[in-house]
This record gives sequence, structure tokens and C-alpha cells, in this order.
Amino acid sequence: MKPVWIFDLDNTLHNADLHAFPVINRAMTAYLARHLQLSEQAAADLRVDYWLRYGATMLGLRRHHPHINPRHFLLLSHPLNELLRIVHPMPGLSVAIRSLPGEKLLFTNGPRHYAMAMLLALGIDDCFSAVVSVEDVDLIPKPHIAAYRRLLARFRLDPRRCILVEDTLENLKTAKQLGMKTVWINPRSYGAGVVDLSISKLGDIAKRGRWLYAGK
Repeated sequence: MKPVWIFDLDNTLHNADLHAFPVINRAMTAYLARHLQLSEQAAADLRVDYWLRYGATMLGLRRHHPHINPRHFLLLSHPLNELLRIVHPMPGLSVAIRSLPGEKLLFTNGPRHYAMAMLLALGIDDCFSAVVSVEDVDLIPKPHIAAYRRLLARFRLDPRRCILVEDTLENLKTAKQLGMKTVWINPRSYGAGVVDLSISKLGDIAKRGRWLYAGK
């Protein structure tokens, strides 16, 4: 049985730190300032506070500001006209993705319109059989286990067939807890107890990860 590769998007398939994350952070800050009537500095501080406390600014908004529509927040905080001006694919991205056997899914904490546009801009939209955005798991972001369970149930996946590829260790911990194999995109390339494979760059996944799906 072939494996099911589950890929994260930001800082896994493309380098979001170089352009996408600064754009998203500015847009989130502007949204908070406008809709919560805050100064720019207060909005920036609140965005960071909610991210640190809850793992996602959106979760802080849902908890403390129920009048805010989280889908509206996600839409306006991911402005495609700015985000797509510059895209930074990971080195060897297309070859790495296309060389892996089995099905590929995208699983992101970002909204669907952003995920679909990024895959198209990266030239790998044809490689993925499905895109699972945060809206598709009831606005519950990784690493919350409920998000993973919704993903598995939706596609009737056996977690033992799945290999999650991520840059965020906390997200891999949940996957490991459910029985998935885990690949950590980690520039320092050192392992951790919940990581089956640690690689310094995505391009290494094909040559170093064959054993992950041997016998699947």
C-alpha cells in the first residue's frame, strides 16, 4: 500500500519568512487595528500575544472577540495581490515532490484561497490530490489533535500510512501521537524524539526518506 504524504505549506514548501509572513503579519495587525479600534502598536502587540498564548491569532480572536468573523479575518489577512508578488520555493521543490510515491495532501493552518494560490504559484498544484485548510477542520489549527482527527476522518486515512512533513516540531508531535511517521524540515538537521527523519532541506527527502515508505 502506497504512503500518503501530508505536507505543511509555509516554511515547508516555500520560505515564508522572506516575504509571505511579513505581509500576513502586517495585514493581521491592520485588521486588528481597524476592527478592534486599536493603535498600530497595540494591535501588533495583541497579535503577538494571541499567537504566543494560543498558537494562532485567530484563536485569540475567537476566544476574546466573538463578534469578529474568523473567516473574514483569514481572508483579509492573506492579501493575494501582495503575497504573490514574490514567491520563494524551497530549493529542489518540484523534483522532490514529484519523485515521492503515493498520494500527497496539503494540510495548512492558512486559509484555502491562500493555499490554492500558493500551490499554483509554486508550480506544484497538480501534485496534490487535496488541500486541507484551517476552514476544512472547523477552524481548529495544528497542533490541536482535533484538526488531525478531522483530516483523517474526512479522507478515511489510516495514520500508519501517513507521513507528515513539517517545519514546526509541535505539529509533528501530534502526528506522532496518532501513529504517523514524521519528517522535520530543520535547517540544523538534528533529530528529536518525535521525529523519524530530520532533514536540513526539502530536496533531501527523496534520497533520505525511502525507508519511511518501504513496505507500505
